[in-house]
Amino acid sequence: MRILLVEDDERISRDVAKALQAAGYVVDAVANGEEAWFLGDTENFAAVILDLGLPGLDGLAVLERWREQGRRTPVLALSARGSWSERVAGIDAGADDYLPKPFQPEELLARLRSIIRRSAGHASSVTRNGALSLDERSMTIRLDETPIELTAIEYRLVAYLLHRRGQVVPQSDLAEHVYGHDQQSSNAVEVLIGRVRKKLGAQAIETKRGFGYSMPDLDA
Repeated sequence: MRILLVEDDERISRDVAKALQAAGYVVDAVANGEEAWFLGDTENFAAVILDLGLPGLDGLAVLERWREQGRRTPVLALSARGSWSERVAGIDAGADDYLPKPFQPEELLARLRSIIRRSAGHASSVTRNGALSLDERSMTIRLDETPIELTAIEYRLVAYLLHRRGQVVPQSDLAEHVYGHDQQSSNAVEVLIGRVRKKLGAQAIETKRGFGYSMPDLDA
């Protein structure tokens, strides 16, 4: 899944990006409010990690603009100040959760997984769809309780489609969340889909000709 990281502290940004990538996310990192606002308004992200104390256009202003324009992307707000009044301001502006600095990477990842789950209507860290299950904490996929070995890219593909099961995901959207900014041909996505089908079964992912791909919701 593709995450927008907005943090002007270079060290924090680097450390958080590293933790996110190790957890299987594709990361777009920016350091100012104007660029963050533009990307959040024009591109598709699974979630945003947003520092409120940005220079120039601050994080609260960015968040308020997104929400006023109907952008519902889940947002995890960060701040070094951590006062209760700022937490209230962040939540009122539309943040889905709030994490004061300093923080442990494990807590940030747990809170990030939580807001992504809630945005998709899921409560547990284990997502199930028929015989298929995904555990976000251990980054494991099981089929009929048998662990399935997937590459990092295959895991991102399954996780993204599973969280949007029952929906048709355009090929371009899928490529962004799986590969990030790495340019990939449509054939590369088709090959990746083929590899995953061999591991999960031919019916695990449906092709919607001219529209994209879909993982059927087997529990609907």
